Amino acid sequence: MRTTSFAALGTSAFVAVADDDALDHARATLEREVRGLDAVCSRFRADSELARANARSGERVDISPQLGELVSVALRARVTSHGCVDPTLGADLRACGYDRTFALVRSRGRWQIDCGPARLRPPQPVELDTENLTLRVPAGVELDLGATAKAWCADWSADLIARSTGSSVLVSLGGDIAVAGPPAAWPIRIAEDHSAPLAAPGPVVEITSGGLATSSTSVRRWQTDRGEAHHILDPRSGRPVPETWRSVSVAAPTCVEANVAATAAIVLGDEAPSWLEATATPARLVRANGRVSFVSGWPSDRRAA
Repeated sequence: MRTTSFAALGTSAFVAVADDDALDHARATLEREVRGLDAVCSRFRADSELARANARSGERVDISPQLGELVSVALRARVTSHGCVDPTLGADLRACGYDRTFALVRSRGRWQIDCGPARLRPPQPVELDTENLTLRVPAGVELDLGATAKAWCADWSADLIARSTGSSVLVSLGGDIAVAGPPAAWPIRIAEDHSAPLAAPGPVVEITSGGLATSSTSVRRWQTDRGEAHHILDPRSGRPVPETWRSVSVAAPTCVEANVAATAAIVLGDEAPSWLEATATPARLVRANGRVSFVSGWPSDRRAA
């Protein structure tokens, strides 16, 4: 097995291949796909296709096939998560202080939250025509695809690499992990902070296919005039969710499904274990006080040898 990594998307990109000869091609493929994703849907680049669509909210705009696919994935996530994972929260994230890359957010002083009291609100309708490739973002709304786009890119890139090389492959984009190709046992260390060294302590699980993702409220945090904030919002209020769970890790058939379920579980709070069990979704949940729960067959914690 050979591995390589590089900085991307405000985090790290990592690829491992079982066939040593496939590594150079795997890295080149992942670099290309990550660059493409950033150009299409970065919320922090004024020239990204998503930023341009957000700037013209209320209008119907032409879009690329890739943005159409990414918005479609995000809208499906809103349905499958029963509204817990909502792509229409970009303006709310910005109002709460997440208006630039997290490295810049973290280096800034205390942020004054730029919105009134939290209030319940209905889901915002997004008009996507996948046949004619047009998109209308509701007036005053900004799309944020952060809960699904990176995971989609991990799934897509892993599949591309596996099909073009014939090798088993693992791709991780900031801890959004996808596995593709011939079955192989990939050991994965569960970490809340995806920038932690690979040798950092933590429980280890193995997957042979599909995806794995961890959502956490403990890393992307910043100071505001209303206290500490984090990046996972309750779609009903547009504010950071109360911290029932410090982190949730999920295994699923795809990385997108894993990330959607993990994020939804954070939003659901105490209802998360029963929701995950009802969908037979293996998960590891860590409460704010550090207590760990396992559902739907997720194995008890073990450490690497």
